[in-house]
Amino acid sequence: QVQLVESGGGLVQAGGSLRLSCAASGSIFRINVMGWYRQAPGKQRELVAAIGRGDSINYADSVKGRFTISRDNAKNTVYLQMNSLKPEDTGVYYCNANINYREFWGQGTLVTVSS
Repeated sequence: QVQLVESGGGLVQAGGSLRLSCAASGSIFRINVMGWYRQAPGKQRELVAAIGRGDSINYADSVKGRFTISRDNAKNTVYLQMNSLKPEDTGVYYCNANINYREFWGQGTLVTVSS
């Protein structure tokens, strides 16, 4: 059974930083794309950033220059470094990964940015 476990959310003031981590565990033989999505209250879930197996990276326009996604393949872990946080970054952040050619989601971690 494959699991994604996120950590690192919390409450931060505008302009602050947080680092999210997501570790995959279980019966894994291949991890392809790993990414982060977020869902703000009353809004649809949206892609924040994604990183491919060959380190190709995509960012949402709203986070470019402020967020950095990275991965450690030896640890089956993806990270999201979030700097210069804004109140509009508030939401539940979900880890997503294509593992063994199937899609998996984490349980979500709440990020709250106060103004």
